Amino acid sequence: MRTSFWNLPSRYRSIPLVYRITVGFALGSALGLVAGERATALAPIGDLFLRLLEMLVVPIVVVTLFAGVQRLSPERLGRVGGVVVGLYAATTAVAAAIGLAFANLLNPGTGVTLDGAEADSADPPSLVDVALGIVPENPIGAMAGGDLLATIFFTVVFGLALAIVADSTDDEAVRSGAESLVAVAEAASEALFKIVWGVMEFGVLGVFALMAASLGEEGLGAVVPLAMLVATVVLAVVVHVTVTYLGVITVGLVGQSPTAFLAGAKDAMITAFSTRSSSGTLPVTMANAEDDLRIDESVYGFSLPLGSTANMDGAAIRLAVTAVFAANVVGQPLALAEQVSVLVIAVLISIGTAGVPGAGLVMLTVVLTQLGLPLEIVGLVAGVDPILGRFATANNVTGDLAVSTLAAKWNDAIDFSSGVWTDGGGERPSGDVSTDD
Repeated sequence: MRTSFWNLPSRYRSIPLVYRITVGFALGSALGLVAGERATALAPIGDLFLRLLEMLVVPIVVVTLFAGVQRLSPERLGRVGGVVVGLYAATTAVAAAIGLAFANLLNPGTGVTLDGAEADSADPPSLVDVALGIVPENPIGAMAGGDLLATIFFTVVFGLALAIVADSTDDEAVRSGAESLVAVAEAASEALFKIVWGVMEFGVLGVFALMAASLGEEGLGAVVPLAMLVATVVLAVVVHVTVTYLGVITVGLVGQSPTAFLAGAKDAMITAFSTRSSSGTLPVTMANAEDDLRIDESVYGFSLPLGSTANMDGAAIRLAVTAVFAANVVGQPLALAEQVSVLVIAVLISIGTAGVPGAGLVMLTVVLTQLGLPLEIVGLVAGVDPILGRFATANNVTGDLAVSTLAAKWNDAIDFSSGVWTDGGGERPSGDVSTDD
């Protein structure tokens, strides 16, 4: 009996992390529904998990992106960057179109009223403001404030400048200093992934607490009046993931098994669903890209940080469906031209959508303002926003990994002879962040 007791930790760790998190998710959800408001006492544990993830976001973006840039020549970086940005724009447009298609088919919003719904108006940012905001006035301030697009811009520019200096200088001391900075970034990247491993171990308890507190506060009552909106968004997300990521990208363009891809992306998908934060999930997404999908850091170090803020397919679906929902609620269905404008707006403003919980409501305010629809819809949708956000965020990170996989293949920066591509998604030896087995 004593031997069996002391073996419990190792037996627990022998269970793949993704299954432990899933169990935590299910048990936390059940506790929240049964215990109700009392389950909100666990909220600090979930908040701690989110803070630990957020703590890693800026450091891991800076060091992995910096190290990734050093592996690319300026010419290749331009090629990789063009492919990634083009694919992100294309998949977001497809996502918005799918959202509009299902919204028109299912007509969410019929029979819903605006009684008691209120929302504060927000001034929509102009495209010029979004573009200028990418260039930081103070790079250190951008990093401290968690402004990822500005941080990415400065890191890429500085990394390219350092690579050019290292290649062109005749000063051995300067070249040695540049190489030392790269070595420090590589070492820091390894250290950060070790921290990710520890955070995800705590994540089993963190996800349990998050779901218990969330459902304990919201309950299922908020979902019932808006069930058709939730169903429409979920259906559009499932179709987009299945057709676009698994069918077109993974099978059609990459030529690999969709099951293998899902095995490699499952940790990030579950973490994103639990936290509702693309940015907070970034450390896990990067770990999946390197350890499971075997994408080279020269690609994922650029594509994933960018995707966590600029690739918001799930947000585009939510915005498109909710715009139709809002029009139906007020009895003013959108004309074809207005729906086309919704598609364009969803693609453009999703670039500026922060990858954090609740940002979708701010972007929804922008869309409703542009269409002349009442902002009270935001208050109505807020009741189910936590549910919509979970599916949208899982969609986002899945798209980041799918695009990164395709971009890596087109640039010969992925190893299809190892990882999930050869073992059918089986678990790997201990020490791996993704499975911790």
